[in-house]
Amino acid sequence: MKKSIIFVIIALFMVSCAQQITRGQQYPKMYEEKPLTIVVMPPINQTQHVEAKDYFYTTLYSPLCEKGYYVYSPMLTMEMFQSESAYDAELFINGDLSQFRNILGADAAMFTIIKSWKRSNIGGKLTAGVIYTLRSTKTGEILYQREGLISVDTSINGGSSGIGALVGLIATAINTAATDKVVAGRKCTAYVLSDMPEGAYGRLHDKDQQQPAGKPVIKATVK
Repeated sequence: MKKSIIFVIIALFMVSCAQQITRGQQYPKMYEEKPLTIVVMPPINQTQHVEAKDYFYTTLYSPLCEKGYYVYSPMLTMEMFQSESAYDAELFINGDLSQFRNILGADAAMFTIIKSWKRSNIGGKLTAGVIYTLRSTKTGEILYQREGLISVDTSINGGSSGIGALVGLIATAINTAATDKVVAGRKCTAYVLSDMPEGAYGRLHDKDQQQPAGKPVIKATVK
């Protein structure tokens, strides 16, 4: 009986390993095209928070740089987008991107769709639902795509009961209200893009094909 259980466990483990998809398998176009430079497009905001578009735009720069890519300055590109009537990324997400390659020299364009943005001061959470899509400016193909519903936990534990619990509740509300939206957005982006193949300036550039890829849609809470 014990041997049978052991065999079942081993079999389940082997199946689980066999089903693990690598980055090379999930994002083959990234390794084929090897994009070096990325232009970040203005986010497509589907929420009721009008300001979400502008503040989330600035959160994309650092995580992409940390993945080893050269990212055009959001401040400079935003001015260009506004002057060239390209502020609405909806016009380009499924369209021709060659102009960004010709004018900027960008290899790829990062699009984001903000599906939700909720703040819970009492619960101590900031939750963002975002789709990230990286498209080639050369072929127009999708190189990388992933969606995340990420909650940034800002709670503070002041005790399990009595005054301590009340203090913790008040501290959590203050901490959540004070947490900068850019910080929360940056954490969301960094978490979702954690399995993105590294660029030319990354330590594992062209060496991470066998590393596991994450699920296309993820839900998580981060500190």
